[in-house]
Amino acid sequence: MTSTRTGNQSAEPRSRQARLVLALACACQFMVILDVSIVNVALPSVQHDLGFTDTGLAWVVNGYVLAFAGFMLPGGRAADLFGHRRMMIAGLALFALASLAAGLASTPEILVGARAAQGLGGAMLAPATLAVINTCFPEGPERARAFGAWSAAGGVGGMVGAVAGGVLTTELSWRWVFLINMPIGVALIAVAMTSLTAARAGRRQSIDLLGAVTGTAGLASLIYGVMQTADHDWGSEGVVVPVLAGLLLLVVFILVEKRVATAPMMPLRLLENRGVAAGNGMLLLFGGIAVAMWFFSSLLMQNALGYSALDAGLGQTPAAVVFVVVARFAGGRLPRTGARPLILAGCASLVAGFGWLSQAGAGSHYAAGILGPTLLVAIGIGLVFPTLMASATADVPPDDVGVAGGLATTATQVGGSIALAVYATAAAAQAATHEGASSSPKALAAGYELVFGSAVAVATAIALVGLLVPRRQQPIDGPIHEGQTQRTT
Repeated sequence: MTSTRTGNQSAEPRSRQARLVLALACACQFMVILDVSIVNVALPSVQHDLGFTDTGLAWVVNGYVLAFAGFMLPGGRAADLFGHRRMMIAGLALFALASLAAGLASTPEILVGARAAQGLGGAMLAPATLAVINTCFPEGPERARAFGAWSAAGGVGGMVGAVAGGVLTTELSWRWVFLINMPIGVALIAVAMTSLTAARAGRRQSIDLLGAVTGTAGLASLIYGVMQTADHDWGSEGVVVPVLAGLLLLVVFILVEKRVATAPMMPLRLLENRGVAAGNGMLLLFGGIAVAMWFFSSLLMQNALGYSALDAGLGQTPAAVVFVVVARFAGGRLPRTGARPLILAGCASLVAGFGWLSQAGAGSHYAAGILGPTLLVAIGIGLVFPTLMASATADVPPDDVGVAGGLATTATQVGGSIALAVYATAAAAQAATHEGASSSPKALAAGYELVFGSAVAVATAIALVGLLVPRRQQPIDGPIHEGQTQRTT
């Protein structure tokens, strides 16, 4: 009786600490996604006050994305080598300070530089949040529910950002869409310094500098080239040269990683796990699903249906709420059903929702043309996204959980960047073939309809890859699992 009571008493503090760690990870994810969505609404005001050109304004977004995606793998490996707690605090500090600099920016150059610094802070932060979930929650129901909560936090961040950006910009100033991150970041640093005291300190090993340089430069060059399609044709020198350079550097990166004996930037053995490889492949495709839903449905409402930016944000709120609820549900069901049924069910909902949304036109009403299909898409995203993140980071050795999280987040970001460029080009080309002005609501709606139809094909491809995912990914037995339990304490 005495030993049982002592065990229960010791388990309660561990449970409280685990809940605090999960709340911290979710809050960090909320802040990162909030920053992405909240900025979009403020861009016209930013352009007016700081004198951005149309091309230069895009770098308020691109500067963040380029640094965020490009440095994700080094950020993940650094978390493994130097400790998840240390990297999370450093990422929060950089993100908060860069947000302050962005809010006080007086020139376009300062703002773009601050946004790049925010992206670097996010690249340090995001893999660490996934790593602390993997190390503080044992494989199984607890970790699956934690992933569901983490995914839902991102949905809440996107929902709040879409509305809060309009409110802050209208009532105060665009500067507050950045300054709001400062008090949030300071509060999270304080929580991290107390709640993560028991987290592993990381291994002291040399950094794979050549892998870091070739991998980061390759991803950055590839994404930069894709971004250039906003102003150049796909076959132009400004696109082809950086894309080819990026692909070449990534090939060199893989060759380098094959020859690094200890602590490679990205251990290629991770991809020998079928669930991890398939999960990352599906996340690469999923980036296009997320862009089609949150970005192009907003454009449809604003450019084709005449909604204001704030109204468009409110119009997406029901879908965001459904995503949050379904993501929590998926996290709870994953240990019972395995990944494959959730992925297939989610993809079926995505196909139905995007197929319905592709029928929306300039004269569509909100309830029938927007609300219904976006709810179906939100259900699909809620089932698929946390399941893919769990699959892409399952059965990973403790020393690689940070880089596994970085790889999963990188796949999503790179897929989204490529999809955005492809969709934007396809939508513009479709609108140009429409009778009358290519900028008319009907022409623009025709372009967005093509995007949603393409998303149907992407969802189908995810379902096909999902068939490769093991029916159930078993927890790791033996010393590794015991190590994870010890780190929880």
